[in-house]
Amino acid sequence: MGLANTFGKMFMPKNKVFYELFEDVASVVKEIGQTLNLMVHESDKDKRAAILAKIEDLEHKNDDNTHRIFTELGRNFITPFDREDIHYLASALDDIADYIYATGKKIQIYSVNPNDTGISKMAELIEIGTSEIVKAVAGLRDMKNLHKMTEAMVKINSIENQADDVYDLSIEKLFETENDIKTLIKKREIFHSMETVTDKCEDAANVIESIIIKYA
Repeated sequence: MGLANTFGKMFMPKNKVFYELFEDVASVVKEIGQTLNLMVHESDKDKRAAILAKIEDLEHKNDDNTHRIFTELGRNFITPFDREDIHYLASALDDIADYIYATGKKIQIYSVNPNDTGISKMAELIEIGTSEIVKAVAGLRDMKNLHKMTEAMVKINSIENQADDVYDLSIEKLFETENDIKTLIKKREIFHSMETVTDKCEDAANVIESIIIKYA
């Protein structure tokens, strides 16, 4: 790196570093959500394995981005908003990716055919939720489009409520119709993991809402 670039980095607005990192993380989280939805609609186990490998790669990429946020947090005295909120938001976004990856692993390791109405609906809600996360995070950069940010957060909260309903109905149906206890336990774990993803989306939205209240 040339001397000019080095000085440029030193005097680069610190706010910009965090905004770019959060936008990168949100973008990867969205891609992981889309990829999980592809996985649950793939009937071939070998093809699902290839999709899971992509989810794993994305999850590792997200870990790297999250680590960079924490590194910048330790390096920079001045931050665009509360250090605590930066930490909470980075952790919540990382949790979304972790639980999506955990869901994919459970589907594959347990050899569960994800061709299930409840699983499909949950995956659809996760994909929508992660897409809305991108919109909410993008608004942090200048706080000018609060309406769009608020709209995204309302949708994320609605998705979490819908996921709770889908989870409850799916578990009820599972106990009524599934006679194999092993399959029941496996599917219940998958549903729980997916429902947790939507909880983590809501956690991220709540942190963003907190930032808006403090700084907008």
